[in-house]
Amino acid sequence: MWTEADWPTPPGVRAVQTLRAGGVSLPPYDSLNLGDHCGDTTSAVTENRRRLREQLSLPSEPAWLQQVHGTGVAKLPTAGPQTQADASWTSDAGVVCAVLTADCLPVLLASRDGAVVAAVHAGWRGLAAGVLEAALAALPADPARLQAWLGAAIGPQAFEVGDEVRAAFVDSAPECAAAFRSSRPHHWYADLYALARLRLQRYGVNQIYGGGGCTYTEPQRYYSYRRDQRCGRMAALIWRERVVS
Repeated sequence: MWTEADWPTPPGVRAVQTLRAGGVSLPPYDSLNLGDHCGDTTSAVTENRRRLREQLSLPSEPAWLQQVHGTGVAKLPTAGPQTQADASWTSDAGVVCAVLTADCLPVLLASRDGAVVAAVHAGWRGLAAGVLEAALAALPADPARLQAWLGAAIGPQAFEVGDEVRAAFVDSAPECAAAFRSSRPHHWYADLYALARLRLQRYGVNQIYGGGGCTYTEPQRYYSYRRDQRCGRMAALIWRERVVS
């Protein structure tokens, strides 16, 4: 049902990304769809989320955000249900940060001492607008003491974009040109992983892990909006475990 973040796990922190198997949703949402906004039945999403909580022994219901491809950052548990934001963070144990994706890049952040964690929804629009920078600015932690994990997103061999997308990055940061490869006239293959790494490193985050899967080319494991249009959503989740005395 999920993969664990492959990083040096901070003390007391869990970080995972779900896969598409293990739920009850019918095609084209088969089967562990966790998104309640993509056309699946409410009963299926509710059961899938229940299974997720049970299988992962989550300490609480994940804080599902109303994602808008923007730069809003919610502090948890202060933010209410269905807060409009594309990132969330917490320093409280037992609070689960979560983002939903189906090609966009999920980025999980944690301080190396495990005191603060965050989840960021970083598609190309969010990356270009500065959602990673907004999330890092919100965290009460030195970026040099943070580590990041890049979950599965559409890979650089499949994510074709136009000149306007390349310009959104390169016009403000010429070094981003290295993350684009020409595919045909006025079109480019974009590397979301490389773009995220560049922005994280520019902000001072140097411990960066993950970033190897491709949602578009691995249909048995991942949902992909670009591949299928009608599809479910995966979740990337991070939380601090409660300490049992």
